[in-house]
Amino acid sequence: MLDEFKKTGVEALEALKNVKDAQQLEQFRIKYLSRKGLITQMLSGIGSLAAEQRKQAGKLANEIKNEVTTAFKAVEKQIASQQSLHKKETIDVTLPPLPFRHGKGHIITRTISELLEIFGRMGFDVAYGPEVEDEWHNFVALNIPPEHPARDPADNFYIDDNTLLRSQTSTIQIRVMADRKPPIRVVAPGRVYRPDTVDATHMYMFHQLEALVVDEGVSMIDMKSTIAQFIHAFFGPEVSWRLRPSFFPFTEPSAEVDLLWLDEAGGGQWIEVGGCGMVDPNVFDAVGIDSEKYTGWAFGFGIERLAMRKYGIDDIRLFVENDLRFLQQF
Repeated sequence: MLDEFKKTGVEALEALKNVKDAQQLEQFRIKYLSRKGLITQMLSGIGSLAAEQRKQAGKLANEIKNEVTTAFKAVEKQIASQQSLHKKETIDVTLPPLPFRHGKGHIITRTISELLEIFGRMGFDVAYGPEVEDEWHNFVALNIPPEHPARDPADNFYIDDNTLLRSQTSTIQIRVMADRKPPIRVVAPGRVYRPDTVDATHMYMFHQLEALVVDEGVSMIDMKSTIAQFIHAFFGPEVSWRLRPSFFPFTEPSAEVDLLWLDEAGGGQWIEVGGCGMVDPNVFDAVGIDSEKYTGWAFGFGIERLAMRKYGIDDIRLFVENDLRFLQQF
């Protein structure tokens, strides 16, 4: 019996030397180390021996099992290492290359760049301002009295009693006029915040482009001709637009700018894209500009609405949902 144990051990070790891959290793494990393998059967046969032989046979069988198991694990580790190295180094040069995806600017970023380029050609500088403002810049200097609905806390994002997220880029024109002397010719892009109910044309955060011109002898005709040049440069000469009388505390007279929005059936409707007008003398007085000597005009356009009209986008929410199926079209 002991000789048979030794013979089984020698055969197992010799067979293990010829194992070259994982499939052969699994076949070896089944033959020798599985529940019905030769090594396991060898151990289970010890119980049939005489009592005086069991101790010696058990010691020998365990030594053989441990030796074969240790050699098996060494070969198993070697084969696994070879497979891992093969996977890392294998390159199939016949495969086509992976597509390289080029990034590009968001449609709003690109629209702002296009707007600034158009107004740059028209001689406008660019100005920026903080998105967190005080009431003086956001309301008081713009001739908006405390009782005006625009100052209602429910219609603004107040941070404290005197600080809020700006509700319009008109705050930048106040900062520009307070820091510069006329003549002034500037545009100011930026985000603004209003707690509007979100729908296809409204969002609680959107972008505006403010324009301001201050000089001697500036008139409403100058404003209208500038808007006409901008609209035709941005949308094309075939686009219809109009000025509609309106009211703003910081401009007088004031108007809304509407664009004709055509649908697939050939019909259309007028959509407001911004407000405009002659700067109110009270605004000049607030920033220290002589309202008897200088006049000026200003407008504020919603950048999302400009992009929607130009690219046929019917829902403002698409700009912020980060759906690549939408964004990759532009």
